[in-house]
Amino acid sequence: MYLQQTGSLSTISRKQPGWPFGSVMPYALDTQGQPVFLVSTMAMHTQNLLSDSRASLLVTPPESRTDPLGAARVTLMGSVTKVPKEESAELRACYLARHAQASYWVDYQDFGFFRMALTEIYFVGGFGSMGWVAPNDYAAAAVDPLANDAASLIQELNTQQAETLLLLARVFGNQEAQQPTVTALDRLGFHLRFTIPDRMQGGRVAFASPVCNASEVRAGLAGLAGQAKAGLQVLHSL
Repeated sequence: MYLQQTGSLSTISRKQPGWPFGSVMPYALDTQGQPVFLVSTMAMHTQNLLSDSRASLLVTPPESRTDPLGAARVTLMGSVTKVPKEESAELRACYLARHAQASYWVDYQDFGFFRMALTEIYFVGGFGSMGWVAPNDYAAAAVDPLANDAASLIQELNTQQAETLLLLARVFGNQEAQQPTVTALDRLGFHLRFTIPDRMQGGRVAFASPVCNASEVRAGLAGLAGQAKAGLQVLHSL
């Protein structure tokens, strides 16, 4: 949610009651991570929200364009209502920090801030990694220290550490693993996807201890490689 700036907002259609209505929706986050939208009263999604505040917001990363099922994504569900004027100033600064171009229309009379009060959160981390997240846990969470560098680190691991990833996939996953790819990375570990003869498979690989920067990621991977090699030696001796 922190890394992305736009999602797909689904509201309940006023014209076709009970039907979902999808819209591209830029968003910002308040101090609790709740999505904040700047919308016009003339927009169909705003009219839908004024009639029924229930909505969901799907957020996907850029890599979902090439690997939509392997990439992480999250769906937030909640009630979207207009923000009181006394709270708009703080949210205005937060929103414009992420969407500077909105400064051209933020003061238009028909525009206003709306916020989603979260009810449910469903996260998919990739193949075989999914589950519901409690709103209180989400609100208490902090942005991962690797968030801003994760994309470049994932590219580095996939291009420069392919042999190590293959070793990890074969020792900790499946001996027939091929084409290992890191699809998600955070301070606690990474999601590793690979192919076997009849299907695609994946799993979570945990670092021995939390990492906070690029050098610690590399050291953590080296440590895992050492464990994998030791495990491989044990297997060969049996």
